[in-house]
Amino acid sequence: ITVDCGAAANEAVAHATDIGLKVVVIDHHMMREEPPKCLAVVNPNRPGCTSGQGNLAAAGVVFVLLAALNREGRQRGLFAATPEPDIRQWLDLAAMGAICDVTRLTGFNRALASLGLKSMSGWNNPGLAALMKVAGAELGEAKSQTVGFVLGPRINAGGRIGRSDLGASLLSTQDAREADMLARELDELNRARRDVEADVTEQAIRMVEATGAHQDESACVLVAGEDWHPGVVGIVAGRLRERWRKPVVVVGLDPVTGTGKGSGRSQQGMNLGRAVQKAWEEGVLIAGGGHAMAAGLTVATDNLEILRAFLNDALSGEQEAAQALDWVEIDALIDARSATRDLFESFEKLAPYGPANPEPVFAFEHIQVREPMAMNGGHVRCRLAGPDGASVRAIAWRCADLPLGRMLLSGQGGLCVSGRLKADDWNGRRGVQLEIEDVADPRMGA
Repeated sequence: ITVDCGAAANEAVAHATDIGLKVVVIDHHMMREEPPKCLAVVNPNRPGCTSGQGNLAAAGVVFVLLAALNREGRQRGLFAATPEPDIRQWLDLAAMGAICDVTRLTGFNRALASLGLKSMSGWNNPGLAALMKVAGAELGEAKSQTVGFVLGPRINAGGRIGRSDLGASLLSTQDAREADMLARELDELNRARRDVEADVTEQAIRMVEATGAHQDESACVLVAGEDWHPGVVGIVAGRLRERWRKPVVVVGLDPVTGTGKGSGRSQQGMNLGRAVQKAWEEGVLIAGGGHAMAAGLTVATDNLEILRAFLNDALSGEQEAAQALDWVEIDALIDARSATRDLFESFEKLAPYGPANPEPVFAFEHIQVREPMAMNGGHVRCRLAGPDGASVRAIAWRCADLPLGRMLLSGQGGLCVSGRLKADDWNGRRGVQLEIEDVADPRMGA
């Protein structure tokens, strides 16, 4: 049984079938027109599927399949003497999949995420509770941020640079002592993953910005380096996409095999998965697939320049429309005095947040930046003060060397600032801080 893969792996599945394996593919990725030849392909993004549930993550597809198996079991009378499995106990894992895979939180998928977070908040899964403990986080109400920034990266760290079975072992154990041991190991791997990621990110930025490839008219950026760990190239691609505002593909090259493993992250309005699929169909790639916002690929080193040209050509027609979508939509204009915990909590009723249900973005006018400070990791912390003297704590991530960060660090006044309010519970203060999205100087509007 494959999960989150296999939908486009026709050759591998065919080989598995030829050697006598019975294969069931559970996936959500884009497929070829002809599905893999196996016992079953469960995929809401299968050509011809009319379910309308294509925004489900693979974990959500698994949850729906379990519900269908329970229903079939009832019809066959399998639970006359055996208790029917209560799949609600795994709602927390379905929610994790929806949030960590950055799926569109609408319709059934949104309900699944919402119910899953409520289930998770009981912290009945020993592995999740242990992860929260090693992260120094409180076992309170689980939110999208808890999953996306505390739990998800640590669970994934095992598969990225350590042992891929650690996450599954952690989530399935019922032994608190084993959970604690596995959580500590994953936390250490996550620290190591951050170091590896930072190193690859720094190298990639230097390589691209030295050539100006991020500022030319190309539709996407492709950057490759020897021995870049394949477990972090996807995260690095996401970081660089945020920085350069265009699709980015990062490839780790293996000089021994002469091939590269790559991962890409896309900009809204540009279907990177479709472009990668076309590249595979045209013989540019050894393997490749994905969906609109993310893709993975394997490429021969000799084909890197061909791949760069192919992706730029395939995505160029979507570039203008995507640039028109790349703007900050403001939900409300407020002043620093109004940025309170009460305001934050009133909007929290709209959670869980994610794609298609984004957090509200607030804007502030006539702001003076006070006490700006550059932090490790390129973050900038400061205080934003309004004309009446009221102020709100704020932070901008990974921007110290960008125009946004330089504007904050200069301590300018008269600025417009937009961002998202977050809880600030450090040392029991129960306040808020603004995660800055963008800064503009209205005097430079022309």
